[in-house]
Amino acid sequence: MRSSLPASLLRQSLARNSLRQQRRFASSEAEKKAQDALATAQKTAGNALEGAKKLLEPVGRKFGQMLGSYKQPIVYNLAVAREVAKLIYRSESLQPPSIAAVRAAYESIWAQVRNPAAVRGLLQSGEIAQVGIYGLQAYGIFKIGEIIGRRSLVGYDLH
Repeated sequence: MRSSLPASLLRQSLARNSLRQQRRFASSEAEKKAQDALATAQKTAGNALEGAKKLLEPVGRKFGQMLGSYKQPIVYNLAVAREVAKLIYRSESLQPPSIAAVRAAYESIWAQVRNPAAVRGLLQSGEIAQVGIYGLQAYGIFKIGEIIGRRSLVGYDLH
C-alpha cells in the first residue's frame, strides 16, 4: 500500500506539471502571435509612409518650382510668423477656455437676457444698438463660416 501512495502522488505531480507546461506554452504562443501582428502592422505602416513620401515628393517639388525665387522669402516669412505667434501665445498665457468657463459665460448671458429689468436698462441707456451690432457681427461670422464650410456662396454644390 505504501508503494502505491508515492506513485499516485508522482502521477498527480506530473499531471500538474504538464498542465503548467501547456498553459505556459499557450501563453507564449499568444504572445508570439501578438508580436507577429505588431511586426506586420509596423511594416505596413512603414510601407504606407514611404508610399506617401513618394507620392507627395513630386507635388512639393513642382510647387517649389512654381514659386521660383519667391520660395525662400515666403518660407522665411512663414517661419518668422510662426515664431512670433509662439512668443505671443507663451507671453500672454493664451489657452482655450475650459468648458466650465464657457458654460458660466453662457449662463451669465442668458440670465441677463431673461431679466426684464436688464433689457429695460439697455433700452433706456441706448446700448441696445451696440448689442444689436454685436449680434449682427456674430451672425455675419457664422454665415462666413458656413460659406467656407460649404465651399459655395449659395447652397451646396450637388454636382
